[in-house]
Amino acid sequence: MQETRLDSARIRAARQVIDPMFLDTPLYRCDALEADLGCAVSIKLETANPVRSFKARGTEVVASLLADNGSRAVVCASAGNLGQALAWSGRGRGIDVTVVASRHATAAKLDRIRALGATLELVDGDHEPARERAAAIARHDGIRLVEDSLDIETCEGAATIGLELADALPSFDTVLIALGGGALATGVGHVLKALAPEVEVICVQPLGAPAMTYSWRERRVVVTEFANTIADGVAGRRPIPAVLDDLLLVADDTILVQESSIVAGMRMLLHRAGLVVEPSAALGIAALLEDRERFSGRHVVTIVCGSNVDVDAYHRWVGAEGGGAPRSSP
Repeated sequence: MQETRLDSARIRAARQVIDPMFLDTPLYRCDALEADLGCAVSIKLETANPVRSFKARGTEVVASLLADNGSRAVVCASAGNLGQALAWSGRGRGIDVTVVASRHATAAKLDRIRALGATLELVDGDHEPARERAAAIARHDGIRLVEDSLDIETCEGAATIGLELADALPSFDTVLIALGGGALATGVGHVLKALAPEVEVICVQPLGAPAMTYSWRERRVVVTEFANTIADGVAGRRPIPAVLDDLLLVADDTILVQESSIVAGMRMLLHRAGLVVEPSAALGIAALLEDRERFSGRHVVTIVCGSNVDVDAYHRWVGAEGGGAPRSSP
């Protein structure tokens, strides 16, 4: 493999510092989905934990290193899931956590950040102003800024999912990964390309938040002016160059899906698999719905990466056969 920021030895070492409750998550064949999708489908379920997403795999690594170095404070910008995970990991190690988020972020995620004891600061706009404010706090207070996907610990923590998938081979030939900032995709992709290069790594983004997909296709950073999707967990506009470089080494394809397909995927996961998921976690199913012919006869793993969803919004989306309207981010 060409040079990358990720290191296989560090990824294996990460398993030793991540709380076991976040490791060895369920991976199972979900045949109830298969008649509608036309292929074998397995689910890698990353929601049955205290923060209901995969993000704690990375924040456990970050917080462990901070504690070892005697650090007592940290700040991050988050759409919600990273903030919850960092709050959880920091609380257990005596680290004060500040999270900066858009005031338009999912209310349930913001409430949970507060409940976990973090200081929450809200800003106008979308995730980009939150990133700028978090960086300013870090400079002013002289504390660690955690930047999801840029900080290698977040990628290598997520990469431990790849180790678990590799242990299940040769039962599948394709993995579908939600693509936002890139930590999950680059981490899992790195491990699979090292241990199982025959597995196709396909990243999925909403059509309304395509910055990383455009960047992958053009092999340069492409910044978009807006993000317009219900999948708030992947609604970035400004890809990080170093993360794009890593993604270019491991992604076999990146595809864009419509909002109506994301909603249909959420609905299918509820009714066929009994899973309540946030929109980002349904991207893999959305991809299968939009291109059944491509995946026909294959065995696909989709990583169900989060279940932090606003209840009222969820009922609007999943309860309406026509799908949900996207939310604009300025």
